[in-house]
Amino acid sequence: MTIDAYMNPDFTWVKKLIFFAISFVAVLLCDLLIRGGHKLIAAGTPKAKDLEYMEKREHSLIQLFYEMIISATSVMSFACAYVVLNHVYSLVQSGTPAMQWEPLMTIWENGKDFVLLLLICLSCVLNSILDKFIIPLKKLAKEEIASVRMLSMFYVIIILMFMNVIGDESEYSPVMMYYLGLMVGRFVYFDASFADFLENIKNVFLRLPLLMLGMLLSGGLCYLGFWLEFFLERNYYIMGVFYTHLFLLLSVFILYHGYNLCQIFSNKRDSGQDQ
Repeated sequence: MTIDAYMNPDFTWVKKLIFFAISFVAVLLCDLLIRGGHKLIAAGTPKAKDLEYMEKREHSLIQLFYEMIISATSVMSFACAYVVLNHVYSLVQSGTPAMQWEPLMTIWENGKDFVLLLLICLSCVLNSILDKFIIPLKKLAKEEIASVRMLSMFYVIIILMFMNVIGDESEYSPVMMYYLGLMVGRFVYFDASFADFLENIKNVFLRLPLLMLGMLLSGGLCYLGFWLEFFLERNYYIMGVFYTHLFLLLSVFILYHGYNLCQIFSNKRDSGQDQ
C-alpha cells in the first residue's frame, strides 16, 4: 500500500485545473443565487429600499455560505484522516505492508477513540485558523458562526450516512456518533434554558436553505468527479468528497479575497474622483 493509492496519480494537474474551474464557477453561481434569492424575498419589505442594509445582508448570507464550506472542509478533513488511518490499520493487521506505519498502528489499536477525539479537536483548530487568518469572515457575529459550524456537522453526518447506504466498505459510525454528540451538546448544554434551546432550533431552521445549497453543490461536484474518473472508488468515496471540498475551499478563498480587492480599488477610485 503506497500513498499513490490515496492521491490517485491519474488525477493530473490538467484535470485538477479543469475540476477547479468547474468548482469555481459552481461557487460563483451559488453566490449569484444567494444574492438573487435575497433580493426576491426582501423585495416586498420596507427595508428593501435601504440599499446599505440590503448590501450588508447579502454579504452576510454569502459569508454564512462560505463559513459552511470552511467548516465542512475542516470536519471532513479529519473524518477522512480517521478513515485512512483505520484502513492502514486493517492492512497492517492482515500482514500487508502499509508505508511503514506499524509503530503508529500500535497507538491506533490501543487508543483509537482518543485519536478520533483528538482529530475532532484538531478540526476545530483548523476551522478557527481558516476563519481568523486565511478567510477572515468579519461580517459574521459569533452566534452566527457557531450555528453554521453546528449545521456543518449535520452536513457531514448526512454525507457519511449516504456513503454507508451506497456500500462504501469503510466504517463511519464512530465518526458520526462523535459529531452527533457534539451537535446534541450544542443544542442542550449544561446551563441551557428552554429559551436557549428554542433559539438554537430557530437558527438552524433559518439556515436550512444554506445547508441544502451546500449539499447540492458538493454532491453534484463529487458525482461529476467520479463520473469523469478524476476520483477513484477504490480509495473510498470519502477521498473524493474530501478532494471536492478542498477545491471548494480554494474557490471560496479566491472569491472572498478577489471581492475585497475589488472593493479596495473601487474605494480608492471613488476617493480620487472626489478630490
